[in-house]
Amino acid sequence: MSVSLETIDLLRKRANVSYEEAKLALEKNNGDPVEALIFLEKENKTKSEKEEKKTSGTILNSITGTIKGLIEKGNNSRLVIGKQDNNIFNLSMTLTVIGSIAAPVIPLVGIPLAFLTNHKIRIEKKNGEDIKVNEVLDKVSSTVSSMVNQTDQEPHKESKE
Repeated sequence: MSVSLETIDLLRKRANVSYEEAKLALEKNNGDPVEALIFLEKENKTKSEKEEKKTSGTILNSITGTIKGLIEKGNNSRLVIGKQDNNIFNLSMTLTVIGSIAAPVIPLVGIPLAFLTNHKIRIEKKNGEDIKVNEVLDKVSSTVSSMVNQTDQEPHKESKE
């Protein structure tokens, strides 16, 4: 039995299936679009438009979902630089990363300067949960502080000529 392209196209749009699936369903049901649609539903081959859009953009959805997740994580975490109870810098990690990309010289100069002036650098989550990177930052801060204190306490030797 021959099935017209118009009938195939009609069924394809209604059931949101491929041309091949629409043609096979029509051929199995003597060209009757209603019976073919029922057949496709029974076979669970019909898809809603939302499902079709979801599957067609899975890679794009995956990438945008990952980016959204990273931005949300960044917004829930803050970079805090301070000395004792006095914070001089408190900014969301999202803005910190964007700023670092836009002006990379700021963190390249600012972070060593913060350590040299005995400031603490911490990353804080909104829920107060501690982050493992803070242990490393504390060790670096302690090491730099002890080196600075050691050089301050050493007597200056004058060279004899």
